[in-house]
Amino acid sequence: MTSRLSKITMCLCLAAFAFLVAFGNITDYGSNFAFVQHVLSMDTTFPGNALMYRSITNPTLWTAGYWLIIFGEALTCLLFLIAAWNLWSARRGSGQAFNSAKKFAIIATTMGFLVWYFGFMVIGGEWFAMWQSQTWNGQEAAFKFYMTMLVVLIFIMQPDGDLQQ
Repeated sequence: MTSRLSKITMCLCLAAFAFLVAFGNITDYGSNFAFVQHVLSMDTTFPGNALMYRSITNPTLWTAGYWLIIFGEALTCLLFLIAAWNLWSARRGSGQAFNSAKKFAIIATTMGFLVWYFGFMVIGGEWFAMWQSQTWNGQEAAFKFYMTMLVVLIFIMQPDGDLQQ
């Protein structure tokens, strides 16, 4: 039971994390919008770099991109809550039942990976050359986020047997 409760707790912690990130992006909208604006406009990348044709300077597209990020973060939260609930509901069941309840942990981690790896590393980091910016570079933070999720998922996916009486 300790392992099962730990897996549930970790899903809840990841849900809380994703909630706080989305909540922070909404309640401190201007600061975090500035991040998206600078990354997409590529205005702090190396001067004269040949990738500037990729920059987006349209405020409507900045807003759309920002809300897509917030949506992804909020969806990650919701999916981790569903994962925790499913695991909680199956906590006293057979090993097979508990293992089957892990589906949403996979889905939630995949969503988080899409936000923080694909969004911040692939799109922001490489396409918009965020790695070139000393000021507006979220790659290190994003790495911590998606790696934490992946490590938790590896632990959650370890097979659970039947409970000992």
